[in-house]
Amino acid sequence: MNTPIRILLIDDHTLFRSGLKALLQRQPDLEVIGEAADGLEGVKLTEQQKPDVVLLDLDMPVMHGRDALSQILVTQPQQAVLMLTVSEDGEDLAECMKSGARGYLLKNINADFLLSSIRRAVDGDSVLSPEMTAKLVARLRTPTIETRNPELESLTPRERETLSYLASGASNKEIARALDLAESTIKVHVQNILRKLGLSSRVQAAVYAVEHGLDKA
Repeated sequence: MNTPIRILLIDDHTLFRSGLKALLQRQPDLEVIGEAADGLEGVKLTEQQKPDVVLLDLDMPVMHGRDALSQILVTQPQQAVLMLTVSEDGEDLAECMKSGARGYLLKNINADFLLSSIRRAVDGDSVLSPEMTAKLVARLRTPTIETRNPELESLTPRERETLSYLASGASNKEIARALDLAESTIKVHVQNILRKLGLSSRVQAAVYAVEHGLDKA
Protein backbone atom coordinates (compact mmCIF):
# COMPACT_ATOMS: atom_id res chain seq x y z
CA MET A 1 0.00 0.00 0.00
CA ASN A 2 1.32 3.47 -0.87
CA THR A 3 2.19 5.86 1.95
CA PRO A 4 -0.72 8.27 2.61
CA ILE A 5 -0.35 11.96 1.81
CA ARG A 6 0.39 13.66 5.14
CA ILE A 7 -1.63 16.85 5.70
CA LEU A 8 -1.39 19.66 8.25
CA LEU A 9 -4.42 21.91 8.87
CA ILE A 10 -3.88 25.55 9.91
CA ASP A 11 -7.18 27.33 10.62
CA ASP A 12 -8.53 29.16 13.66
CA HIS A 13 -12.08 27.84 13.29
CA THR A 14 -12.33 24.64 15.34
CA LEU A 15 -15.60 23.48 13.80
CA PHE A 16 -14.29 23.96 10.25
CA ARG A 17 -11.09 22.06 11.07
CA SER A 18 -13.09 19.20 12.56
CA GLY A 19 -15.29 18.88 9.49
CA LEU A 20 -12.32 19.12 7.15
CA LYS A 21 -10.38 16.53 9.11
CA ALA A 22 -13.34 14.14 9.04
CA LEU A 23 -13.59 14.52 5.25
CA LEU A 24 -9.89 13.95 4.67
CA GLN A 25 -9.58 11.02 7.05
CA ARG A 26 -12.23 9.13 5.06
CA GLN A 27 -9.82 8.99 2.12
CA PRO A 28 -7.49 5.96 2.24
CA ASP A 29 -4.63 7.92 0.64
CA LEU A 30 -4.86 10.96 2.95
CA GLU A 31 -3.85 11.40 6.58
CA VAL A 32 -4.20 14.47 8.83
CA ILE A 33 -1.06 14.53 10.99
CA GLY A 34 -1.64 17.79 12.86
CA GLU A 35 -3.72 20.89 13.44
CA ALA A 36 -2.91 24.48 14.38
CA ALA A 37 -5.26 27.26 15.44
CA ASP A 38 -3.05 30.22 14.50
CA GLY A 39 -0.35 31.09 11.99
CA LEU A 40 2.62 31.01 14.34
CA GLU A 41 1.70 27.61 15.74
CA GLY A 42 1.22 26.41 12.16
CA VAL A 43 4.71 27.56 11.13
CA LYS A 44 6.24 25.67 14.07
CA LEU A 45 4.24 22.50 13.41
CA THR A 46 5.13 22.56 9.71
CA GLU A 47 8.82 22.71 10.55
CA GLN A 48 8.50 19.93 13.12
CA GLN A 49 6.27 17.51 11.23
CA LYS A 50 7.22 18.26 7.60
CA PRO A 51 3.85 17.34 6.05
CA ASP A 52 3.35 16.66 2.36
CA VAL A 53 0.67 19.37 2.12
CA VAL A 54 -0.31 22.28 4.34
CA LEU A 55 -3.86 23.66 4.14
CA LEU A 56 -3.51 27.25 5.34
CA ASP A 57 -6.18 29.85 6.13
CA LEU A 58 -5.50 33.57 5.61
CA ASP A 59 -7.29 35.53 8.33
CA MET A 60 -5.95 34.13 11.61
CA PRO A 61 -4.80 35.40 15.01
CA VAL A 62 -1.15 35.82 16.11
CA MET A 63 0.20 35.56 12.55
CA HIS A 64 -1.68 36.26 9.31
CA GLY A 65 -1.78 33.48 6.73
CA ARG A 66 0.35 35.39 4.21
CA ASP A 67 3.07 35.89 6.82
CA ALA A 68 2.84 32.24 7.85
CA LEU A 69 3.20 31.21 4.20
CA SER A 70 6.35 33.33 3.81
CA GLN A 71 7.84 31.96 7.04
CA ILE A 72 7.17 28.36 6.02
CA LEU A 73 8.71 28.76 2.56
CA VAL A 74 11.82 30.57 3.83
CA THR A 75 13.01 27.44 5.62
CA GLN A 76 11.19 24.86 3.46
CA PRO A 77 10.98 26.29 -0.08
CA GLN A 78 9.67 23.03 -1.56
CA GLN A 79 6.81 22.71 0.92
CA ALA A 80 3.42 22.35 -0.78
CA VAL A 81 1.05 24.93 0.73
CA LEU A 82 -2.55 25.36 -0.38
CA MET A 83 -4.34 28.48 0.79
CA LEU A 84 -7.89 27.58 1.86
CA THR A 85 -9.81 30.76 2.56
CA VAL A 86 -12.99 32.79 2.16
CA SER A 87 -11.05 35.74 0.72
CA GLU A 88 -11.78 36.44 -2.94
CA ASP A 89 -9.52 39.50 -2.85
CA GLY A 90 -7.26 39.71 -5.89
CA GLU A 91 -4.37 41.14 -3.90
CA ASP A 92 -4.44 38.26 -1.41
CA LEU A 93 -4.49 35.83 -4.30
CA ALA A 94 -1.62 37.44 -6.21
CA GLU A 95 0.58 37.88 -3.15
CA CYS A 96 0.12 34.27 -2.03
CA MET A 97 0.90 32.89 -5.49
CA LYS A 98 3.93 35.16 -5.89
CA SER A 99 5.17 34.03 -2.47
CA GLY A 100 5.10 30.42 -3.63
CA ALA A 101 1.77 28.95 -2.56
CA ARG A 102 0.98 25.80 -4.53
CA GLY A 103 -2.64 26.89 -4.85
CA TYR A 104 -5.45 29.20 -3.73
CA LEU A 105 -8.78 27.59 -2.91
CA LEU A 106 -12.01 29.12 -1.67
CA LYS A 107 -13.84 27.40 1.16
CA ASN A 108 -16.99 27.11 -0.96
CA ILE A 109 -15.38 24.56 -3.32
CA ASN A 110 -16.86 21.08 -3.40
CA ALA A 111 -15.19 18.17 -1.66
CA ASP A 112 -14.06 16.44 -4.86
CA PHE A 113 -12.24 19.57 -6.06
CA LEU A 114 -10.45 19.90 -2.72
CA LEU A 115 -9.36 16.27 -2.70
CA SER A 116 -8.16 16.50 -6.30
CA SER A 117 -6.28 19.72 -5.50
CA ILE A 118 -4.42 18.10 -2.62
CA ARG A 119 -3.31 15.20 -4.80
CA ARG A 120 -2.28 17.53 -7.63
CA ALA A 121 -0.31 19.72 -5.24
CA VAL A 122 1.76 16.72 -4.15
CA ASP A 123 2.56 16.09 -7.81
CA GLY A 124 3.82 19.67 -8.15
CA ASP A 125 0.81 21.16 -9.93
CA SER A 126 -0.62 24.58 -9.12
CA VAL A 127 -4.36 24.77 -8.41
CA LEU A 128 -6.87 27.60 -8.20
CA SER A 129 -10.57 27.77 -7.51
CA PRO A 130 -12.10 28.29 -10.99
CA GLU A 131 -13.49 31.74 -10.20
CA MET A 132 -10.05 32.95 -9.03
CA THR A 133 -8.20 32.29 -12.29
CA ALA A 134 -9.55 35.40 -14.02
CA LYS A 135 -8.77 37.49 -10.94
CA LEU A 136 -5.16 36.33 -10.95
CA VAL A 137 -4.76 37.19 -14.62
CA ALA A 138 -6.37 40.62 -14.14
CA ARG A 139 -4.27 41.36 -11.08
CA LEU A 140 -0.94 40.42 -12.65
CA ARG A 141 -1.38 41.74 -16.16
CA THR A 142 -0.49 45.40 -16.54
CA PRO A 143 0.26 47.24 -19.77
CA THR A 144 4.01 47.32 -20.35
CA ILE A 145 6.32 48.61 -23.05
CA GLU A 146 7.66 45.67 -25.02
CA THR A 147 11.29 45.19 -24.06
CA ARG A 148 13.86 42.56 -24.83
CA ASN A 149 13.80 39.72 -22.31
CA PRO A 150 16.93 37.51 -22.60
CA GLU A 151 15.59 34.89 -20.17
CA LEU A 152 12.34 34.49 -22.05
CA GLU A 153 14.16 34.45 -25.39
CA SER A 154 16.28 31.57 -24.12
CA LEU A 155 13.23 29.28 -24.11
CA THR A 156 12.63 27.04 -27.08
CA PRO A 157 9.26 27.33 -28.87
CA ARG A 158 8.07 24.14 -27.20
CA GLU A 159 9.13 25.41 -23.78
CA ARG A 160 7.20 28.62 -24.38
CA GLU A 161 4.13 26.57 -25.28
CA THR A 162 4.55 24.56 -22.08
CA LEU A 163 4.93 27.76 -20.07
CA SER A 164 1.68 29.12 -21.49
CA TYR A 165 -0.16 26.01 -20.30
CA LEU A 166 1.40 26.34 -16.83
CA ALA A 167 -0.30 29.76 -16.59
CA SER A 168 -3.70 28.07 -16.61
CA GLY A 169 -2.67 25.57 -13.92
CA ALA A 170 -2.61 22.61 -16.31
CA SER A 171 -0.99 19.42 -15.02
CA ASN A 172 1.87 17.70 -16.83
CA LYS A 173 -0.55 15.06 -18.03
CA GLU A 174 -2.93 17.68 -19.45
CA ILE A 175 -0.11 19.55 -21.17
CA ALA A 176 1.25 16.32 -22.64
CA ARG A 177 -2.19 15.49 -24.04
CA ALA A 178 -2.63 18.96 -25.53
CA LEU A 179 0.79 18.98 -27.18
CA ASP A 180 0.73 15.29 -28.11
CA LEU A 181 3.95 14.60 -26.20
CA ALA A 182 5.03 12.14 -23.52
CA GLU A 183 4.47 13.26 -19.94
CA SER A 184 8.17 12.66 -19.24
CA THR A 185 9.02 15.13 -22.01
CA ILE A 186 6.81 17.77 -20.39
CA LYS A 187 8.60 17.22 -17.06
CA VAL A 188 11.90 17.96 -18.79
CA HIS A 189 10.44 21.09 -20.40
CA VAL A 190 9.21 22.32 -17.00
CA GLN A 191 12.62 21.71 -15.43
CA ASN A 192 14.31 23.62 -18.26
CA ILE A 193 11.85 26.51 -17.91
CA LEU A 194 12.52 26.84 -14.18
CA ARG A 195 16.27 26.69 -14.68
CA LYS A 196 16.37 29.21 -17.53
CA LEU A 197 14.05 31.69 -15.83
CA GLY A 198 15.67 31.32 -12.41
CA LEU A 199 12.45 30.15 -10.77
CA SER A 200 11.96 27.54 -8.06
CA SER A 201 8.43 26.25 -8.68
CA ARG A 202 5.84 25.81 -11.41
CA VAL A 203 3.59 28.23 -9.52
CA GLN A 204 6.19 30.95 -9.96
CA ALA A 205 6.44 29.94 -13.61
CA ALA A 206 2.66 30.34 -13.96
CA VAL A 207 2.82 33.81 -12.43
CA TYR A 208 5.73 34.70 -14.73
CA ALA A 209 3.74 33.54 -17.76
CA VAL A 210 0.73 35.66 -16.82
CA GLU A 211 2.90 38.73 -16.15
CA HIS A 212 4.47 38.36 -19.61
CA GLY A 213 1.22 37.73 -21.46
CA LEU A 214 1.87 34.07 -22.26
CA ASP A 215 -1.35 32.72 -20.75
CA LYS A 216 -2.97 32.02 -24.11
CA ALA A 217 -2.40 28.32 -24.71
